[in-house]
Amino acid sequence: MKVKPLQDRVLIKRVEEETKTRGGIIIPDSAKEKPQEGIVIAVGPGKVSDSGTRVPCEVKEGDRILFGKYSGTDIKVDGVEHLILREDDILAVLNK
Repeated sequence: MKVKPLQDRVLIKRVEEETKTRGGIIIPDSAKEKPQEGIVIAVGPGKVSDSGTRVPCEVKEGDRILFGKYSGTDIKVDGVEHLILREDDILAVLNK
């Protein structure tokens, strides 16, 4: 199944966090929080402004981003969990 976000929505795949700390302590699944970092999988065409012109999204597919802890909606695409959110919920683009 292929998902194409509408307007200024972005489809994100969360980046998995480390299961072990630097000191070697293994973190159980029950103590982990959902990561707030992800990779952009798909981007909508952009938001329509008040003047009627379309403003394209600033992020693009493949960007690594940070987003708010409680933002977006969790969905499953082909059995894999993704997050769909508005571009306004994206806090930063990471450059590595």
